Amino acid sequence: MGVLRSTQSLEAEVDELRAALLAGGWRRSAGHADAKRAPRGDAGGAAARAVCVTGGISFVGFAVVDRLLRHGYTVRLALETQEDMDKLREMEMFGEDGRDGGVSTVMANVMDPDGLRRAFDGCAGVFHTSAFVDPGGMSGYTKHMAALEAQAAERVIEACVRTESVRKCVFTSSLLACVWRQDYPHDRRCPTTIDESCWSDESFCRDNKEEATYCDASFFQLWFALGKTAAEKAAWRAARGRDLKLVTICPALVTGPGFRRRNSTASIAYLKAGARAMLADGLLATANVETVAEAHVHAYEAMGDNTAGGRYICYDHVVKRPEEFAELERQLGLPGGAAPAPAHGSDDRPARFELCKRKLSRLMSSRRRCAYDTYYSVAFEV
Repeated sequence: MGVLRSTQSLEAEVDELRAALLAGGWRRSAGHADAKRAPRGDAGGAAARAVCVTGGISFVGFAVVDRLLRHGYTVRLALETQEDMDKLREMEMFGEDGRDGGVSTVMANVMDPDGLRRAFDGCAGVFHTSAFVDPGGMSGYTKHMAALEAQAAERVIEACVRTESVRKCVFTSSLLACVWRQDYPHDRRCPTTIDESCWSDESFCRDNKEEATYCDASFFQLWFALGKTAAEKAAWRAARGRDLKLVTICPALVTGPGFRRRNSTASIAYLKAGARAMLADGLLATANVETVAEAHVHAYEAMGDNTAGGRYICYDHVVKRPEEFAELERQLGLPGGAAPAPAHGSDDRPARFELCKRKLSRLMSSRRRCAYDTYYSVAFEV
């Protein structure tokens, strides 16, 4: 969703986007024919390679667009604000009609079903990467934002279902939609595995809403986790029994080149959603934005032969040491606090939980094993 920025911040982001586009080989090219409308079931022709991306100039959305272009897709960006459109025009990568050789743009608010249908018309698939963010960063993702996120998710899926050409949708959720429950077992010799079958408890997220300073390890806000959980569940409800293939990607904290500048509000909201408790329990993880983008596109392509379906947890590295967490805080300009307990405790007992990305690993590389990270010194590439 749109976020108000200072002129200086906007100019810096425009310069960074332009540099990334050029580095990725995205060039202006003359002439572009719109993908023709294709009825459901017709997988041939240009329409099968035409997709629409919501939130396409967000940190994750931009990486997904870049990956789609590399895979030969024609991409339509659904932009929500004039500011987003102006940003693209300032990059001088598009013509006056907002069109490049492989990319076109259209204005569409995710709360407007009719506008979404017009944006999706003629596309075979939709990538819903758009999300509500807190313009103030530290002021907090609110209960109202969580409700809006769920409403938007439902409307996007309804628009997909009601658009004749759309057959598939990849929905960007979050690892936060998997990890927050009250009834996980506490006293076990082996850690509880957190995988795609796990859902965060909305009631638990709703109850843990105390207003507190960021550094207070005893209290935290879970509105962001609630919003991600409610939105993903709304998407699945809306798609159930309908003529639409749906996959959801649940990434950990998304990092990568420029994440401090381009993804700070989402990163801060993620860390405010009980990051210290997640660290202590072995649940705080990061995912490079390129990994997340590749997961989106790979899942989309695998949906064609029904080898992909359901949810996919996505992460590269589990943060296990307090100094790594402190470095994340520092890079995001957050105030430091008392070092949280390490995931493995003082008596060398294992963490209560262990993240598993076996399902995504199988999809991406056909390796049939659960990938658990060993500690290594990590740079988050701000």
